[in-house]
Amino acid sequence: MDIRAILSFIKVEHTLFSLPFVLIGYIIAYNQFVNDLSSTFGWIQIDLFWILIAAIGARGLAMALNRIIDREIDAANPRTEERHLASGRMNLQTAWSLATIFLLMLLLGAWMLNHVALMMAWLPVLAFVIYPYTKRFTWLCHLWLGLCLGLAPAGAWVAVAGDVHGWSAITGIFETNTELLWLPTILPISLGVALWITTFDINYARMDIESDRKNGIHSFPVRFSEETTTRTSVQLSLLWFACFAISNPMDEIWFLAASAGMALANIGVIFARERFANFQAVLFRTSMLTGWILLIPIMLIQPENSCCIETEVTR
Repeated sequence: MDIRAILSFIKVEHTLFSLPFVLIGYIIAYNQFVNDLSSTFGWIQIDLFWILIAAIGARGLAMALNRIIDREIDAANPRTEERHLASGRMNLQTAWSLATIFLLMLLLGAWMLNHVALMMAWLPVLAFVIYPYTKRFTWLCHLWLGLCLGLAPAGAWVAVAGDVHGWSAITGIFETNTELLWLPTILPISLGVALWITTFDINYARMDIESDRKNGIHSFPVRFSEETTTRTSVQLSLLWFACFAISNPMDEIWFLAASAGMALANIGVIFARERFANFQAVLFRTSMLTGWILLIPIMLIQPENSCCIETEVTR
């Protein structure tokens, strides 16, 4: 199988979709712990390379598992019947081989980062395995997918924070005090990403209403009316903006402006969906653009002197 077929199988454009989340989490962590990190080249460090390796592995693994587990569902849906496994263009053994390669990439990246990152690598893997089954039982499957993508900035943050404070970065327990380092920064960002992707996936599922209803697949548009789907999408969009609004990066006016602008852009696309020949394609491009637009002001934020916790660094 050539490289084009592999890139098509894992939908490389979805990796570009999720990449800004990873970079946002990484830069937020760098700015938060800048006093404890070498900064010869600013936030461009060797850890970023291994974070990207782990992220590409995680994204490829998620897509491969989804294609493997959903192959029969894909074959029953006219929109997805030409996917590699559903159409027979790829055999199951090849798909599992690719999934194994991506899993090894994830584990290698985590291992090269630190012990904390490696020991936490099971979490996204478990989330990826569970996701394809959720749509068989509940319309909350969209939220689960959002939580899977919300792990991207959180994972990048843990990769840096684990270098500096070890397990204390997660537990908040230090030798002299207790402090949840993730609470004011990466938690609201990850929740915002989760709600944002939930909104996107709810609207993406509009195109499969008839097929999903026929094949017993649970989705929000199948369970609820068109009006309820639109109203909930707007509410979720406002919620993900609110999550970004209470995060520390909101001290920067440009991140606030970018978040507000892209929230309105996504809401506008949802309201104008009937005007587009391919609503889902426009929605995908708008959502992809949202991530990259939000990344720009994050990259421009000048790190302040972080309040360092006096504790022995555990790697």
